[in-house]
Amino acid sequence: MTPVRVLAVASEVYPIVKTGGLADVAGALPVALKAHDVEMRTLMPGYPDVMRIVAGTQEIWRWPNYFGGPGRLLAGSYDGLDLFVLDVPHLYARPGNPYVTPDGVDWPDNGLRFAALSRVAADIGHGLVPAFVPDVVHAHDWQAGLAPAYLHYDNRPRPATVMTIHNMAYQGKFARELIGSIGLPWGSFNVHGLEYFGGISFLKAGLQFADRITTVSPTYAREIQSDEGGMGLGGLLRERAHVLSGILNGIDISVWNPQADPHIAYRYGADELTFRAANKAVLQQQFNLDSSDEAPLLGVISRLSWQKGLDLLLETIPTILGEGMQLALLGSGDRDLQDRYQAAARANPGRIGVVIGYDEILAHLLQAGSDALIVPSRFEPCGLTQLCALRYGAVPIVSRVGGLEDTIVDIGEADASGRDATGFKFAPVTAEALAGTLRKANTAFHDKQTWRRLQRNGLATDVSWRNRAGDYAALYRSLMTERA
Repeated sequence: MTPVRVLAVASEVYPIVKTGGLADVAGALPVALKAHDVEMRTLMPGYPDVMRIVAGTQEIWRWPNYFGGPGRLLAGSYDGLDLFVLDVPHLYARPGNPYVTPDGVDWPDNGLRFAALSRVAADIGHGLVPAFVPDVVHAHDWQAGLAPAYLHYDNRPRPATVMTIHNMAYQGKFARELIGSIGLPWGSFNVHGLEYFGGISFLKAGLQFADRITTVSPTYAREIQSDEGGMGLGGLLRERAHVLSGILNGIDISVWNPQADPHIAYRYGADELTFRAANKAVLQQQFNLDSSDEAPLLGVISRLSWQKGLDLLLETIPTILGEGMQLALLGSGDRDLQDRYQAAARANPGRIGVVIGYDEILAHLLQAGSDALIVPSRFEPCGLTQLCALRYGAVPIVSRVGGLEDTIVDIGEADASGRDATGFKFAPVTAEALAGTLRKANTAFHDKQTWRRLQRNGLATDVSWRNRAGDYAALYRSLMTERA
């Protein structure tokens, strides 16, 4: 098998920096690719958390003035990941979230910050680091979207390029004047370049110039070619449909493993599902819920937003209460949704528990202790929480969109599909459809044999990166063959 060198470019990488699923993918994929003879190094910004980890590692390049201030390129490794770190303090040495100020608004120079990341990615592609000249540059989301554009406009021999969309809703839109500050030609401002409704879009640039486009599930790959799903870029994606594919995400099954998870109260495997009751009891305590093994406990781990359908779930609270169910929600986001969930918890003590924020340990306990996990998204490129739920025997209740459609087999369609049922799916994405599915799930929960079968089927599902990484490796090799 031909060895392949790939430079991944990502604005966040788990377990170093994480705000969402992009970090999980960027952290797990390089490790999984090693089994496929792919050497992947990941370029990321030198945020404070990153610099603490790579302190003392090798400096391989220095700029006296890089996008307005001194900068360095470092090489190091952490937790099985081989890293390049762009250390430019005036762009990245900022506390907290990588993208927004402490007041919750975007950093005003985000365009400059992530253009700098893409520029050095292109330079590495051209041979800036002689010891690692990549065959492929793989850009993740809008923050890396200019990398294929720089490589295109440099008009030199270059590596192949792949652009992965993790969420079409985030497009990296900026004023056209930014072009003059980031080293791209003004000729790039046209409908076949960066121009996007009078401004520029980093995501559009990546989609326009990458040799291959991937997204994180086959169904989402189809959805984003529509005008609605493409969110302004559907036409471009229809034009480039011949290079667009969907490759499902996986999860790190060493991190998400109920048999060895240090964050849960009681470890268990497929033959020990009765021990989940111990985790459920601890979870009920943590969320101030009534102690009851017979009340179905619904878990939610989510950003609180319109996209995630969490307003719809609020409308089903009368159904949840009427069916004798409990709800434990962990998440943060839209202030109005946060307030409404907290009010629902106050109004229904012992039945509804809410923790605002994100807590990795509590997220693991939710997977191990919830009877079912709800993901009612209006759109969902792939979703990772439902994959973790399968791994932990929490039965997923999901909307029929994106990767949720691809990863869960509904209890009513199992025989027709020839696959084993693993959960419940609802459509259309309305409160009424969700409520009806909750009632159906409640009936199944009280049929212990049916519920146990759903749990075991979930636990038997391969949610790892093993096969998914093979799909990426095949994609990289096909690009090398085409360019040979």
